[in-house]
Amino acid sequence: MTLPVINVPTYSVTIPSVKDKITFRPFLVKEEKILLLALEDGGDEAIARAIKQIINNCTFEEVDVESLATFDLEFVFLRIRAKSVGEIAKVQVLCEDDGETYVEAEVDLEKVEVDFPEGHTNNIELTDSINVHFNYPDMADMYTGIQEGQTAIDFSLDLISKSIFQIIEGETVHERADFSDKELVVFLESLTSDQFSKLQNFFETMPRLSHIVEVTNPNTKKKNKVTLEGLNSFFV
Repeated sequence: MTLPVINVPTYSVTIPSVKDKITFRPFLVKEEKILLLALEDGGDEAIARAIKQIINNCTFEEVDVESLATFDLEFVFLRIRAKSVGEIAKVQVLCEDDGETYVEAEVDLEKVEVDFPEGHTNNIELTDSINVHFNYPDMADMYTGIQEGQTAIDFSLDLISKSIFQIIEGETVHERADFSDKELVVFLESLTSDQFSKLQNFFETMPRLSHIVEVTNPNTKKKNKVTLEGLNSFFV
């Protein structure tokens, strides 16, 4: 005799950057297991892989998780989590008025949105004739951060190198497949500090999950408006 299959509800969400509407289901036990194993591993890459796998499973493999920006993946994951374990999350918020007191706050995960900073663009003008076009970096690269023995400038060079997909020189379009890693490093190392800062600004102003909560510091009695940003702020 075949065992019964329990039907689960489905929901819809719109991917912030591309405005595509997708259907998803809540976590099942197998997705909880994937997440728990990643958390036990503790590695940033393991957590990024788990998030992608869970989104892939819960969206019925209809979403190309490898093509989505980190903020898109985090947004979709948070919506899936909200329908799986509850829309209200309790988080610890640091009161900014004294910089040391933490207060528990409740956040409605359905109200967390992606903030798109004004002026942010993936088309960076370095000179009158040279532009650089970026793809958003892979989630694993964003989560991993600076490694032991790696300098901040080396990390920036590595992240920038992985994210460039075109360099426009006048009427000539240099596709990423057209030049080697070595040629790209030579190009990047030839930039002025101001030009390199323009490239770094792309990453510093990338869209991210954002939500404002208001709490009262129990010690000072002052109200604080605190902006929570990034998945870690809500992932409890």
